[in-house]
Amino acid sequence: MKHSCEWNWRERRNEILEQARTIVIKVGSAVLTTNGELDLRVLNNLVDQIAALHDQGREIILVSSGAVSAGRKYLRIGAEGSALPEKQASAAVGQSRLMHNYDEAFERFHKTTAQILVTRDDLCSRHRFLNTRNTFATLLANRVIPIVNENDTVVVQELNFGDNDFLASLILNLVQADLFINLTTADGVFAGNPDTDPDAAKYECIDSIRQMDVEAMCRGKTQSGAGGMYSKLLAARRADQIGVPTLIVSGKPRFVLEKVFSGQDLGTWIIPGQRCVSQRKFWLAYNLAPEGRLLLDDGAKEAVLFKGKSLLPAGIREVRGSFGAGALVELLGSDGKRVGAGLSSYSSSDLQRIAGRKTAEVPQILGDWAEDEEAVHRDNLLLDVAY
Repeated sequence: MKHSCEWNWRERRNEILEQARTIVIKVGSAVLTTNGELDLRVLNNLVDQIAALHDQGREIILVSSGAVSAGRKYLRIGAEGSALPEKQASAAVGQSRLMHNYDEAFERFHKTTAQILVTRDDLCSRHRFLNTRNTFATLLANRVIPIVNENDTVVVQELNFGDNDFLASLILNLVQADLFINLTTADGVFAGNPDTDPDAAKYECIDSIRQMDVEAMCRGKTQSGAGGMYSKLLAARRADQIGVPTLIVSGKPRFVLEKVFSGQDLGTWIIPGQRCVSQRKFWLAYNLAPEGRLLLDDGAKEAVLFKGKSLLPAGIREVRGSFGAGALVELLGSDGKRVGAGLSSYSSSDLQRIAGRKTAEVPQILGDWAEDEEAVHRDNLLLDVAY
């Protein structure tokens, strides 16, 4: 089933697959595990295929889940052990074992790997973000394969990515990837839930993911992982914003990557949009955590969405949350739907004082120091954020 793709999308897809140099591959826990435990046959088969791609001169970044599942059996923690301390303890035990298995598997092909554990806090600082980017660049220049995971052992709930689909989409921007491959247990993206609707049609290609109602299509989480198709489609929407094509495909069949790069129609190919946002806007919208919300009136919503305007204090109906100047805030319409996210020029207390007031009144209320006319400048604003 197609989703408004141009007639020659397969030809374009095969060109991208052939030319892609920097590739981010994400593999979920549900792919790597069988009956709740790490399946070394699956892991070794995945490494075989990645090594083959690496031999072609490509740069591969592997974002791998599986640490929590790998550690649970050693602590006798079942799948029901989902409290944060239990997850972190399982990750502490399982991460070294997961990495050891990857090291041994890649060593068969004389490949060097590097473990990179990150938290959202590591990437929300612009300085640390750039430092991390330099680390990745140095590793890739030396033909090392970075294996990335969230640092589940120390991350706190407020600063976690939520799932490795989110983390992988941030890595795309970090390394300026050419292609994103998301390995899951599903054969691709379906119009309905194939578990409950066997007649649900699969999308072979999607070229308008920005217009798709992702929430209505598929919610829920897999038994073994933290994501599900919902988070994978959100990751594809983020990739779309920076011009990176996505392939969502089952990682369970043997040699699936080999088949994909030989041109076989597997999974769902998602074509990126023509309008790409800057790396900086992508960073501020997704690497920072929103600290508050601004409710806009209809006129401000239209100006921001369709006229390329900044958000002025006059267009703000309500300020929610407590935050300082420069914090990331979400912009919501009167219907409660998200318009975008951006950096606030003012603290929440100051915004509450000037919300709904004309620009000329702001200096009279806050004092002459209030030089910013905009509550959120368009240069610090990203529309259609995929949270």
